[in-house]
Amino acid sequence: MTDTRTRLLIAGTASALAMGWAASARAQAFYIQEQSVRGQGRAFSGEAADTGVDSMWWNPAAIGGTQGVDAALNASAILPRGEVVDTGSTIARPFQPAAPVGGNGVIHNPIRNGIVPSGAIAVGRGRIAVGLAITAPYNFTTNYDDNSFTRYTAGHTSLRTIDIQPSIAFMPTANVSIGAGVNVEHVSASLGNFLPNFSAALPDGQETLEGKGWDVGWSAGVQYRTPVVELGLAYKSSIRHNINGMVTVSGLLFPLGSGNMATATSASFRTPWQAIGSMRLHVGPGVTLDAQITRQGWSNFDQITLGAPLGTAIPENYRDITTWAIGADYELTRRLVWRVGLQHGDTPTQNGLRDARVPDANRWNISTGTSYSVSHRLTLDGAFSFVSFNDAPISRPEAAYAGTLLQTGIYPNGYIKDAYALVASVGGRIHF
Repeated sequence: MTDTRTRLLIAGTASALAMGWAASARAQAFYIQEQSVRGQGRAFSGEAADTGVDSMWWNPAAIGGTQGVDAALNASAILPRGEVVDTGSTIARPFQPAAPVGGNGVIHNPIRNGIVPSGAIAVGRGRIAVGLAITAPYNFTTNYDDNSFTRYTAGHTSLRTIDIQPSIAFMPTANVSIGAGVNVEHVSASLGNFLPNFSAALPDGQETLEGKGWDVGWSAGVQYRTPVVELGLAYKSSIRHNINGMVTVSGLLFPLGSGNMATATSASFRTPWQAIGSMRLHVGPGVTLDAQITRQGWSNFDQITLGAPLGTAIPENYRDITTWAIGADYELTRRLVWRVGLQHGDTPTQNGLRDARVPDANRWNISTGTSYSVSHRLTLDGAFSFVSFNDAPISRPEAAYAGTLLQTGIYPNGYIKDAYALVASVGGRIHF
């Protein structure tokens, strides 16, 4: 039973790590869309159809037609707010009746503030352009108190990603641009949470895990451009992430003490694919209407596969979702552009399967922004968004030491309340 319990402890920790990656302050599950200040200003309603280096991450065809060198640099401050509230979470220790899990029942602002950077550069001549985008599509930190009612299912989690996308675009005609890119993505993450000992009178044990890895995906897209309408279609592939790291379990006491360990482990999971359709319609002097629909294949995140010595899989059961956005660009003067947009997105998490590591819910995003051309070479961008989240239940049951005589059931019962996020971004674009 000792080997089984040890393996299951590692499995539970690796599963918690992967689920911890699925939290975000802004966008659906663990996808953060703040990769362009210009795009944020219109709530990301025209990115697959717009042109220029700022839209390359969404559609590599966006850099088609570039002449010379274009570059962009952006930074977004994400300020999430909200509460995670206990409404009767319980724990069932072996041979004991279920009891309240105890601890602090109201957690304020568990997702920490963060800065998301991004940048891109493109070089073009004639019909061919090449570019490089560096983004952070999955980037957050969440932290629950040591005495939180979530302490056995969610503690400290942090995720840092760097996505490096070299791209190429070709214009076979004056109206058509075709592009493709490779997404080389580095992931590093760490988490920690507590483990229940056999008796509630004993102090909790603790587990921590750190891991990282490099993985590869791809992007492709096409654009059709006229003076009246611009159309864009783009696709970003799913990426299979393979994470290697170290798990440490400490503080377990008799009869669980043999589960204390420090050992190497691994986990793998798939991010969603993303299909985007976008249109920009020039309806009058200086006025452009934008619309975009995005389908995200979150059902790819159906399980977390655990490597040797575990050789098992943890089900996740995420669902595919659709996000839509509308917006407008208005040239107030020759130098000044004002933007506004509205976006709606569903969460891929499902009621009954949502835990405190993934405080995600359906949301509305209201955005505005501006661009000012300092010169024909330099443009400064700014944007602000208010994102409102629906209240949503947290009720995913879990089991510590599952499959052994010491199996301990943990039954969260709570909800996400009054959640919203403020996003303020600045950036600049330059042409050489």
